[in-house]
Amino acid sequence: MAVYGEMILWSFVFLLADAVGVTVIFPFTSTCAVRGSTVTLPCTFTPRKSFSDGQREVPLKIVRVRWCKNHSVCQETTPSVCDSDSTNNDPRYQYLGDMKTNCTLQIRDVQQGDNATFRFRMEADNSKGHFTNQTGVTVRVVDGTKLRIIRSSDDKNTSRGETVTLLCASVCTKHQLEVKWFKDGHTLSETGPSLHLSPQTAEDSGSYTCALKKNMKTLSEPYSLQVEAGAADGVLRLVLGVVFGLLLPVILLLLFIFIIKRKLAAAEDQRAVGGDPEQKHPDSIYSNIMKSAQTEAAQQQEPARAVEDVSYASVQFKQKKQEGRRLQAADDDVVYSSVSSRG
Repeated sequence: MAVYGEMILWSFVFLLADAVGVTVIFPFTSTCAVRGSTVTLPCTFTPRKSFSDGQREVPLKIVRVRWCKNHSVCQETTPSVCDSDSTNNDPRYQYLGDMKTNCTLQIRDVQQGDNATFRFRMEADNSKGHFTNQTGVTVRVVDGTKLRIIRSSDDKNTSRGETVTLLCASVCTKHQLEVKWFKDGHTLSETGPSLHLSPQTAEDSGSYTCALKKNMKTLSEPYSLQVEAGAADGVLRLVLGVVFGLLLPVILLLLFIFIIKRKLAAAEDQRAVGGDPEQKHPDSIYSNIMKSAQTEAAQQQEPARAVEDVSYASVQFKQKKQEGRRLQAADDDVVYSSVSSRG
């Protein structure tokens, strides 16, 4: 019995010595994910640099990395969700790390079967460098959970020019979500869990919602955002008001002077062409009036003169006619007298 206990102790010491300098660190060992979302499992590791073969120190190099599901060893023929040596990995699982220090795994379009514990394993060019983290990260998948919108500050009323961040979150807030953002029912171009509004304008006011890209049942409750005029806008309006108040009288004065100059210029042009009747000398005006009066009088007298001339001509004609008749009678008397004497 004592010998058996000693063997276990030495085996434990050997394992510790064999794993000296090897670390795998997870920021969290458990998380939850909404079905249809994307969950990221951050991970960093420090591989064993070398080992001693009894004569010299032999360097080690990591040549393979793997992630397994619900397996404590994750070696040899154990199924892997992600294997750097495989070309037939499930595309939902993406290794975001490298062969040096980063071992982050991302699971896209989370399904109910991802409700499991995931463990990371590194393998070196010598078995002395192989290592599997036993702790792993446990993922709990939830279904049918509505999302909610959280903002960077508690005040829903913000001013123009400020920066506001809206976060689309669920009961699981430690993983990345691929979502659709909506404003007043219209789809926005952003797909990340955070919506940055910077700098804010009046057009940013509205009702915002978000939902998982592949699960619209998770649509959040509307979040109302009201952008108010900021202090800078108030100062700007005040400055504009003062400037406008000072410039308005000047503008009106310049406009009045411009109109007067236009009128004077028009008067000068009219005098240059033919003169302005209102600006003529009074004597000229009087002369024109007298000439007009005389013209009108002459026009009125011409018909009267014509009547008088006709009357005069008629009288003269009558007189001449009567004188002619008297002369004819006289001649007739002379002839008759002459005949009578002869007889």
